[in-house]
Amino acid sequence: MKATSARLLRLLSLLQTRREWPGSDLADRLQVSPRTVRRDIDRLRELGYPIEADMGAGGGYRLGAGAALPPLLLDDDEAVAVAAGLRTAAQGGVTGIEETSVRALAKLLQVLPARLRRRVDALGAFTVPMPAERPAVDADSLALVASACRDSERLRFDYRRHDQSPTRRTVEPLRLVARGRRWYLVAWDNDRDDWRTFRVDRMRPLPPTGPRVPPRDPPEQGVAAYLAERMDVHMWPDRARVRLFASAEEAARRTGGWFGTIEPVDEHSCVLVCAGISYPYMACYLGTLDIDMEVEEPDELREQMALLAARLRRASARR
Repeated sequence: MKATSARLLRLLSLLQTRREWPGSDLADRLQVSPRTVRRDIDRLRELGYPIEADMGAGGGYRLGAGAALPPLLLDDDEAVAVAAGLRTAAQGGVTGIEETSVRALAKLLQVLPARLRRRVDALGAFTVPMPAERPAVDADSLALVASACRDSERLRFDYRRHDQSPTRRTVEPLRLVARGRRWYLVAWDNDRDDWRTFRVDRMRPLPPTGPRVPPRDPPEQGVAAYLAERMDVHMWPDRARVRLFASAEEAARRTGGWFGTIEPVDEHSCVLVCAGISYPYMACYLGTLDIDMEVEEPDELREQMALLAARLRRASARR
């Protein structure tokens, strides 16, 4: 009986690691006959696991979605990762799930082996949460937007722009992207006939969603690169081109990809296409780069960098 129970757990673990398993492969992994595999599958079904089967040469077994959530099997690294994620969720960022995350974490810690509990406890004991000043995302709104992305359904929502002015948008949502502590939606804007990005904490979805639409091809450079380009360049009022006297690879390493887009020129130089809320602000953050540079355009940025340089010289002069 003990061997049978252990084999059932092993079978369940295998079913959770792949979408579909041929019966012969399961029999080889468990070192039993295909008939024994079929009996074990029936036992798991009796326990409430919705295991589907396709007959024939190309068929196999797969673990489906049931009416209730059955117990899940996690390996050591997966259990620690889930616990770490629950700790993070309990500290905010998405409103409405903090208490639920604490309850789920308590259940997980109760059954973790001592060796894994020590790893999770160390993470909690030696990290200090910093209260977020940025607005948190509503959990229900985030789930509704994610479902619209999954089902390729049009989404209507009221939106608050950067200047706080209201607008109503109708989009075809593509992907949600988490950057820092904020969530962004990349979607096709039907009114503007182009791709746009939206901060989810500024959205107020207007259900129901729909109708369903054929999925669009994503932006040519990819979702993450498109969002980075929009955030680093297109969303800011003042823009500039700055020649950096370093290779594109070295410039990318030193800027960390947060200052704008980099265009290679030759082995020893590149152009940084950047933007910001104002030219004085841009002069300050460009001054933090440990790279020789030359402003190609505009003249306003040159003037602000000269003013900053003079100010720094005065500040560093001895009396």
